[in-house]
Amino acid sequence: MTVLVRDLRGDDPADVAAFARVRHLALPFILWTPQAVVHHLRHAHPDARSRSLVAEEDGEVIGTAQIGLVHDSPEPGQAYLNIYVHPDRVRRGAGGLLVRTAEEHLATEGARKLFAWVLDEPANLVFAQRHGYERRRSAHFLRLGLADGTLPPPPPLPAGVELRTAADFANDPRPMFELDAQTLVDEPSDVTMEFTDYEAWLAETWRHPLLNRELTSVAVADGRPVAFSVAHTDGGTRYASAMTGTVRAHRGRGLAKLTKTDSLRRARAAGYTEAFTGNDTDNGPMLAINKWLGYEVCATEVRYVRELG
Repeated sequence: MTVLVRDLRGDDPADVAAFARVRHLALPFILWTPQAVVHHLRHAHPDARSRSLVAEEDGEVIGTAQIGLVHDSPEPGQAYLNIYVHPDRVRRGAGGLLVRTAEEHLATEGARKLFAWVLDEPANLVFAQRHGYERRRSAHFLRLGLADGTLPPPPPLPAGVELRTAADFANDPRPMFELDAQTLVDEPSDVTMEFTDYEAWLAETWRHPLLNRELTSVAVADGRPVAFSVAHTDGGTRYASAMTGTVRAHRGRGLAKLTKTDSLRRARAAGYTEAFTGNDTDNGPMLAINKWLGYEVCATEVRYVRELG
């Protein structure tokens, strides 16, 4: 049996569906849909030099990779490669071949530091270390059953704050862009990123097929969004919190807990039965909120980095 690596054929629905399926099987704690895969192909920023790769064995897609430069970081030369192989097709060379192909591409595009997420399982960690990657921080995936769980009552609304949704900003999303940009800089990360390109944000984030504006809760004070909990949904019964954050001037008022609780309660009312989120293991305040909401850790991933040259 021969394994080869090629680019994902974005105009082939079967190829896209196979890519999404492998990703779901390897990482079921994140929402993967064919529509989201195609959106990434079509709307990734040109400066990211991104590629979506598949490893194919005798016509079957058994591995995937999404790779590119971190174009929205002020530090040049940083890149990412996230590689996942079908759980029943490991140890056939697909992962190693994807790594080599990804590294060669990124090196030619000027990458000097490569970042990758790896599920915290012995075989995966050994694989990363064998390819020259060094362990950094870690993050948890968390799950909450909405159908059989009991959500706590919503916290009281602070004076001067109203709850709205992202749908209320459909005619002018720029305030949501500004909120996203302000909260991003405080998100735990190995890579500093900045949202400065409004049109790129519209294409990549605001028009993302998983974004559910009606379930994205927004706290508004003095007429401006100051906190939010971003909801992604898969068109079925699965919901994910893509980002929860508060601008610095309004922290300490319970707005992250307020918006996330509101979003989850409305998601349950809309028929969603399973909720996922993710947290850096050192992000104590957000982990405490998620524990209060009833989330439980279902997996852990580790960030690895490799310096080139």
